Amino acid sequence: MDPSPLPIALAALAVVISVLLYLRFRHRLPPGPRPWPVVGNLYDIKPVRFRCFAEWAQTYGPIMSVWFGTTLNVVVSSSELAKEVLKEHDPQLADRPRSRSAARFSRDGKDLIWADYGPHYVKVRKVCNLELFSPRRLEALRPVREDEVTAMVESIFRDCTRIDKVGKSSVVRDHLAPVAFNNITRLAFGKRFVSSEGLTDEQGKEFKAIVANGLKFGASLSLAEFVWWLRWMFPIDEDAYSKHNARRDRLTKIIMEEHTRARNKSGAKQHFVDALLTLKDQYDLSEDTIIGLLWDMITAGMDTTVITVEWAMAELVRNPKVQEKVQEELDRVIGYERIMSEADFQNLPYLQCVVKESLRLHPPTPLMLPHKATANVKIGGYDIPKGSNVHVNVWAIARDPQIWKNPLEYRPERFAEENIDIKGNDFRVLPFGAGRRVCPGAQLGINLVASMLGHLLHHFKWTLPDGVKPEDVDMSENPGMVTFMHTPLQAIATPRLPTHLYKRVPVDM
Repeated sequence: MDPSPLPIALAALAVVISVLLYLRFRHRLPPGPRPWPVVGNLYDIKPVRFRCFAEWAQTYGPIMSVWFGTTLNVVVSSSELAKEVLKEHDPQLADRPRSRSAARFSRDGKDLIWADYGPHYVKVRKVCNLELFSPRRLEALRPVREDEVTAMVESIFRDCTRIDKVGKSSVVRDHLAPVAFNNITRLAFGKRFVSSEGLTDEQGKEFKAIVANGLKFGASLSLAEFVWWLRWMFPIDEDAYSKHNARRDRLTKIIMEEHTRARNKSGAKQHFVDALLTLKDQYDLSEDTIIGLLWDMITAGMDTTVITVEWAMAELVRNPKVQEKVQEELDRVIGYERIMSEADFQNLPYLQCVVKESLRLHPPTPLMLPHKATANVKIGGYDIPKGSNVHVNVWAIARDPQIWKNPLEYRPERFAEENIDIKGNDFRVLPFGAGRRVCPGAQLGINLVASMLGHLLHHFKWTLPDGVKPEDVDMSENPGMVTFMHTPLQAIATPRLPTHLYKRVPVDM
């Protein structure tokens, strides 16, 4: 007869408790909330994790232990400790812990985001730095970004000048999302799935369905993700993941084949898919890696842009003097007879400060993706055992009153008073991470956010709906790895430029 599962479970529990006690007494672990047996602190964590961890840090200090089931997670919430994690101990903390979902989506780290640090990661990172996100390629793809931003302007103008909509508010996110979607699909795949009339083609519908299905999988984590010895009780639906990956691969391969045929006829274009196919032999890139990299661009680039611009617009309608100051700069540099281009950025220092201040207060990934310790290390004088996960609370660091004057105040001038890098060299503000795992697309993200904000503010004056005061705007976040506003921002757009400047400037490339 088969042995009863109860004695096996009890034996496994005893082993786990023994291991936890061994870890606790052998190592000087950071302080933290008392974990429960088996589940650790999982059921104590509030849905918006980075706020919860920031609250706990007030009690336990800027480095603390939080147990996700049987896995030790160390959370740091100060710039000094972030520097230890991301610079001084970067080599020992450069791996990624992968959930079962992430492992299947990335085919055990064959992409960039979920790859462990090693030869594969170094290779694909080199491709990103030297080829995909090089200044030359970003400049070559600038017309695509400017096309999509002018399409957004035209959409808002059409909406706010309708007889029944004049002086009425609209949901700002509804105008931002199409820009991010069209921009990232054109940069990555060289395809605009949506027509100028707003109709999505068949490939676009399939693409959106794949993205939605992937988000559903990513959100369905069970306790077994955090308690390894429970996984036999909660098997993962391998068939569902296989079907999802096959569907994703099928669409991507069709697009890759289209590009191969076009390239053979008229040469390579600048889009990422063309670049990767052209560089496939030079860098020995497998098909899995190419597909993984393309979908990394989609994952990392689509929502984060929308999130950043919506939060920035929320701050600007709540702080009309800041909005007026940006518009004064735009009017002085650009004037009223042409529209802004990315070439104007260097002459728009206050706009750049607005971008930086928005990313400081509202980083789209407020809790940095976790790092995994590949060796025993010491952080802040505490032991971090091999196999632990380390999180940097970027949101808490950017609001730390010990390093920021009036940290909750939206004041772009702070970035004019001091030249502060936001791309990973200054550990007080880390919207793109730092060290070996810093986001390779940081400059692309900054350019797109600056372009969207510049056009929104040059073309329109933005005000809150009648009767809504600045303090009435809901500035809370949705739970999740990336943080949308809990309540989508509503604002009234009033045109400020001559009518002929509201037309989309389409580019076919």
